[in-house]
This record gives sequence, C-alpha cells and structure tokens, in this order.
Amino acid sequence: MLAKTVTGLEEVLADELIALGAIDVKTLNRAVSFVGDNGFMYKANLWCRTALRILKPIKTCTVASNEDLYNEVYAIEWENYIQPESTIAVDAVINDSFFHHSQFVAQKTKDAIVDRFRQRTNQRPTVDLQYPDLKINIHIYKKSCTISLDSSGESLHKRGYRKQAVEAPLSEVLAAGLILLSGWNKQSNFVDPMCGSGTILIEAALIANNIPPGYYRQHFGFFSWNDFDEELWETIKYAALNKHTEFDYAIVGSDISERSISIANENIRFAKLHKDISLQVIDFSDSKAPEGKGILITNPPYGERLKEEDIIEFYKNMGDVLKKKYAGYDAWIISSDIVALKSVGLHATRNIRVTNGPLECKFCKFTLYQGKKYS
Repeated sequence: MLAKTVTGLEEVLADELIALGAIDVKTLNRAVSFVGDNGFMYKANLWCRTALRILKPIKTCTVASNEDLYNEVYAIEWENYIQPESTIAVDAVINDSFFHHSQFVAQKTKDAIVDRFRQRTNQRPTVDLQYPDLKINIHIYKKSCTISLDSSGESLHKRGYRKQAVEAPLSEVLAAGLILLSGWNKQSNFVDPMCGSGTILIEAALIANNIPPGYYRQHFGFFSWNDFDEELWETIKYAALNKHTEFDYAIVGSDISERSISIANENIRFAKLHKDISLQVIDFSDSKAPEGKGILITNPPYGERLKEEDIIEFYKNMGDVLKKKYAGYDAWIISSDIVALKSVGLHATRNIRVTNGPLECKFCKFTLYQGKKYS
C-alpha cells in the first residue's frame, strides 16, 4: 500500500506506520510504501496523523498511448470492486509523461470503467466527485502507470472537528507533523501564542490524550467497498477508544484576535477537548509562559498571505518576547519568510524543510535558556 503525505513529513509518517505494525516500510517522495492487510489499512486510516490518504494499488502497467491507458483500465475486473449502479470518482497525477493533462487521464480512466460495465450489464456507474462509492487513483510517471483504490475517500487532513477556520489556516496533517517533528514527549506544557483557529492546539491535545485523528470522521472510502468488514472495523475503532491516556500538563493557546479565539473555542468544544485546552485573547508581547518547562509551536504571519505592516519588526519583537518570557522552553516557528526568521535574533538549533500548501517553509527550533545566556 501507499500512504501519501506532504514534503518533509515522510520520515515521521514512516515511524507512525512502523509503530502501528506495518512491514516493509519505505520512504518515497511525499509518500511511504508499506505492506499490510485490510485490517491494517483500516487502522492506518484511523491512526495516521501525517497521512493524507492510504492507497491500495491493484495494477501496475506500462502505458505509452491513449489506447494503452484505456485498454489497461478496461481489463481490470471492476465488478470485483463495485456494482453497476455504484458511483465512482477518479483522481489522476501525471509526471514527465506522454500525457499532458491529468483531467484527460481521469476522463479516459472513467470511460474505460463505464464501457466495461455497459458492455457486460447494460448498466453503468455514475460519477460522484464528492462521496463516491469507489475513489480511484491513477499515477503515471513516464510510462509507468499505477492504478489504486483510495481507501480514505476525503483527504485525511479533514479530521471532522474543524467547524470554522481563519485566514491562512494550517493543515491538520502539517500541524500534527510539526508536533511529531519537534519530539514533544507529552511530559511538559504546550503553548501556541498565535493559535488562529486552534489547529495546532487540537492536534497537540489529540496526541497528548492518544486519541486517533480519525476519531471524529463519519466516513472513510473503504466503508463502501465490496469487501468492507464492518465487524472488524468496529473492533479496531473500539480498541482505539480504550487507548486514551490522561495528560497532566497545560495546553495553552492565545491570539490577539477575538474572532480567532471565538473560532478556536468552537472547534475545541466540538472536538470535546475544552477541558484540556485553555485560551485567551492577548497580544503575544503580553503573554506569559505556564510555569515549568514546555514547548512552544506556532505558525506566525509569513507576509505572503497575512500582511504585517513591518514583518521584520514583528519577527524581531517575537524573538525578544521569547527571550524574556519563555526561558526554559523550546520554541519552534514555521515560516516561509526566511529573511524574517533571521530577524528573530536567536540561533536556530534545528532547521527542517517542510511545505505549507504551495509555500516552502522552514521549521526552526530555538532553545530558550534561562539566566544570562542572552545578556
């Protein structure tokens, strides 16, 4: 199988899959391949925090023309996977190929499936882009074509707890990935002082309480598969409920925007994590670190999507506040504005490259020492 992710999170996802029990795990570009049975596929969809989708390849072939593609897709025994009256959707990705348009590849794939059913049964599946019974993924690199079933359906970043979002929200998958990259061991406080709609805080609380990220989802793609084992799925989900753990430290979020905190509160309450996360409306300059050691992870304005009057001054002030008020903490900042990051005025002890949507970013760690380190 193949688990898709975002650039920079491949190793984290591989570690997640190994911890869940996958075998033959290999990291690829924005993906991790692994071996597992259907039960493991259910578990991976429920538990993987940094996966966007879990694909189950059913055919690999060589295609060098439109006819090759049509014939290879047509030859698959689709009646083993769906009924004539089922709905389908096709997602195509092409790279360095004879084909130039992914939409054309998706259309050609759909035509082959429909024609096979029409000629055998006089019925045909229909297209449903939103909630298909079977979502098909086709990936073509040069002449190599892999046809897979998408077991996730909607992207796994859509956890189901976010009711509203602020401008420039962080993906749930990336938020979880940043926390896992930081190495936070759940034995200290967690702070996001520019929390927006609360995504980083919610993902931290899910990790702290060992709640699976798929806990809130009402549907996965494999629910509609011919071979879906509902009893096995219920067993896996029930077992997950018994793995919840208690968290003894503080998870604290703040933002200067009342609207952001209102949205974050709504999302946190819907996720039933309001007892674990405390929020307040306050400027970062006036914030205060919870007593004891902890970790701070935040997604400040970059300049590309949220305009600051003076982004350099904003980042410089951020560094000053960290030095004065967050001694003893490890601070992690994600930003695509490399010049602004240098203005923080602190030495980054780690720099990790990740992508946030279309933006190439750095995820930087600043160790905030106590005493005279900065004097």
